[in-house]
Amino acid sequence: MKKILAFTVAATMLFTACNKFEKAPSGMPYKVEKGPRKQKLAHGQLLKMHFEYTLKDSVISSTMGHIPVYFSLDTTRSNKYSFSEVMTDCYVGDKLFCTLSIDSMVKFGYVEYNPIFKKGDFLNCTVEFIKVFKDEAEQEADFKLELDAEKKREEKTIKDYATKHNLKAVYTQNGVGVVVETMGDTAFKADSGKQVSVYYSGKLMDSGKEFDSNVKNGVKANPFIFTLDAKMVIPGWDEAIKYFAKGGKGKLLIPALMGYGAQGSAPVIPPYANLVFDVEITDVTDAPKLQPTTPPITVQPVTK
Repeated sequence: MKKILAFTVAATMLFTACNKFEKAPSGMPYKVEKGPRKQKLAHGQLLKMHFEYTLKDSVISSTMGHIPVYFSLDTTRSNKYSFSEVMTDCYVGDKLFCTLSIDSMVKFGYVEYNPIFKKGDFLNCTVEFIKVFKDEAEQEADFKLELDAEKKREEKTIKDYATKHNLKAVYTQNGVGVVVETMGDTAFKADSGKQVSVYYSGKLMDSGKEFDSNVKNGVKANPFIFTLDAKMVIPGWDEAIKYFAKGGKGKLLIPALMGYGAQGSAPVIPPYANLVFDVEITDVTDAPKLQPTTPPITVQPVTK
């Protein structure tokens, strides 16, 4: 019994030691889950990694399961109170865990207090160091593979959603699903350069939660007006709205890369969120022409 008890105590102490957080020079608590420990990180390396920030079990930003981050490791930059402060203590294959006080992040000038980052809260950070590249060409080739993989994941999600909800969608060249319920008057077709007026409701594809709408409880507010291909909306809208004309109605199934991408739009749209929009095209007109500006008067010097 004494041997069993002694073993249990020793195992508990070992587990606690392995999971103990250290403190970086700035005071940031961190710990490293060690990998093969064959290639140490160093200044100037071309690095591939995943990261995730969570706050009270909500994901604030993450690349996990999506396109990793690619960058050149620069130790000359200010890195106080961030995971980069201890990166050169890590190796390829390691996982780094940090706990960041919002109060300290405000003190160091990284964030300001707001409805998301509140006084007294803590941000948890997880970083996975995946690979170091020999040159930029190898890094670029790897990125293209990851980008293609992300596009395929999102394309499958969009098509699975359409199948599950019995939606007859057509797809743009970049994988946006378009469900045309009513085409509208083709004499007034939405096209590049046209000004379009739209009533819409947008929701997150995975949860069905509405994040924005100009139709509240069946009451229509002012329509949203924009010019197609003028980069006034997310890319998925520029592609999909062209399938409609004045009076058209339908749904847009927007993959994340054609929406708000890796950044999302905090606090309502998380990173890599696929989106669903119900749209009604109320008007299609010629975009107003820009008024020419009067050139400044140039005074020529008087010569004798």
